[in-house]
Amino acid sequence: MPTKSSKAELITRGGKPMSIILPLREYERLIERLEDAENRAAMREARQRKLSFRPFSAYLAENRPASRV
Repeated sequence: MPTKSSKAELITRGGKPMSIILPLREYERLIERLEDAENRAAMREARQRKLSFRPFSAYLAENRPASRV
């Protein structure tokens, strides 16, 4: 029966590190940090782009539903 461990376990093959087993909470924490870093990078990139706008009336003209006959 597996035992509950709070430490990561390194799996080697031929003496070389190949994999790691992490406790689920540690894995979830790492994934959350990765997602946060990706979001920060996306925000930085978005802030560098030049913004352009068009009149609301132009948007409405393009997105009006077809009139019913």
